[in-house]
Amino acid sequence: MKPMEQLSTLFVRLAVGVSFLSAVGDRFGFWGPFGQPHVAWGDFSHFLSYTAKLNWFMPSPTVPMLAWVSTVAEVLLGTALVAGIYTRAAALLSGVLLLLFALSMTFAFGLEAPLSASVFSASAGAFLLSTCREFPWSLDSIRRRQLQSPDRSPDSIATS
Repeated sequence: MKPMEQLSTLFVRLAVGVSFLSAVGDRFGFWGPFGQPHVAWGDFSHFLSYTAKLNWFMPSPTVPMLAWVSTVAEVLLGTALVAGIYTRAAALLSGVLLLLFALSMTFAFGLEAPLSASVFSASAGAFLLSTCREFPWSLDSIRRRQLQSPDRSPDSIATS
């Protein structure tokens, strides 16, 4: 893999992964309380209101479940991407999640909202990342090297 390809995969992994974790942090007040500059939600109740607007087509009793499912998914996918574990699967699922988010934003707020927030771009980057075969500076690459190591014969793997 060429150096620029290595840096690109690392950059996309970190950009999407850290963005997920940052958004989750905002829901729990990590970036400050609601109303402060650069704070979208500031607490989970404001995130629930946003989730209800975004998912206007869903019955209102499902909104808390949707908010929690998306939060857990973003924590898991963000952590997997940053650490570089199960990167292809995490990237593919991130692309799907971001595409669903972009489409929901489009139907709820119009096309400008997801375009200005670069949600389609993030989704495309995640999908592109999912097509890569190698992920330098990741737990996946460490695991791959260990499995390909000449001192790890099938007999030594079976007895360890």
